Amino acid sequence: MNFIDLLLAGFNAVVEYVSAHVLTCLVPAFFIAGAMSALLPKEKIIRYLGQEVPKYKAYPLAVGGGLLLAVCSCTVLPLFAGIKKKGAGIGPALAFLYTAPATNILAITFTGSVLGWDFAIARILLSVIFAIAIGLMISKFFGEDNGDERNVVSTVSSAGEQENKNLTLLRRHRLTIFFAVLISILIVGTRVEGVMRYMIIGFLIVILALLSKLYFTKDEMVAWLSETWIFTKKIFPLLLGGIFIAGVLSAALPENFLAKHLGSNTISANLIAVLFGVFMYFPTLVEVPMAKMFLSLGMAKGPLLAYLLADPVISLASILVVRKLIGNKRTIAYVLLIIVFTTISGLIYGMFQT
Repeated sequence: MNFIDLLLAGFNAVVEYVSAHVLTCLVPAFFIAGAMSALLPKEKIIRYLGQEVPKYKAYPLAVGGGLLLAVCSCTVLPLFAGIKKKGAGIGPALAFLYTAPATNILAITFTGSVLGWDFAIARILLSVIFAIAIGLMISKFFGEDNGDERNVVSTVSSAGEQENKNLTLLRRHRLTIFFAVLISILIVGTRVEGVMRYMIIGFLIVILALLSKLYFTKDEMVAWLSETWIFTKKIFPLLLGGIFIAGVLSAALPENFLAKHLGSNTISANLIAVLFGVFMYFPTLVEVPMAKMFLSLGMAKGPLLAYLLADPVISLASILVVRKLIGNKRTIAYVLLIIVFTTISGLIYGMFQT
């Protein structure tokens, strides 16, 4: 394959990603992240996921939040950036970052129905263990990185204190309803097909506009849009660059690579499966039919599980963004721990499979 073909493969990967995921998947995630940063009172994030929160409270909440969101390793990045910026500890934030694409309810259900519930159970148990272990280890050895975490609008959290005590039920729960609508847009955009998707999203956007007009101040909405734009500028270019590189690498791999190198349960086979999952970016749930195809082509079950544990969690695109958010050392540790944990788990799992 010549240089021009490789460039075209990278360009096609970017076009495919943008056309399939940006409008209905990534854009809502950016708006959710912006709302987290601008509207959520910082003390609430710190109360549940902050650095001083007991680990037995913070980590289950972080993992539980990830279980409810069916997002890929790229879509989760704005959400990770949002909760980190609002004061979440590095450990719980990383546990959330790992869990959302790896162990969300839809991914586990789909895995069980397509590949079998032995894969699904192993996937969810190991992913939860890895998420907590990686978060604890990075928090322990590298500490917190407070960085330049600024609260764009300091008046947002105090606004609630100035409101009249006789607020309506809707006004008292405005943030809950607001985020529920935003998350509903994300879910519909990633799970509903055809014209119905856009009809439901349009209806939800109307509700969102009414909520914004009736129950939020102009300053709050400006802050929300401003934070959304900040996240978009910071993350989106890196995502496109990573996806382009992944497209080039996927085109450069030989056709018989998988059958030749991943047909046995060896350390090298499991490691190659993990690295393959990192370089070959697939959106969440897409890795399941891909794994089914790999199994039919002769991939051993150990490497297959290793691939399933790694592929949804990290990609070249997400690594570039995570590095920007938490620094080089923590990112290197995060990636290496995922590679080591998933490789070893695939090897052990494969020993018990025929």
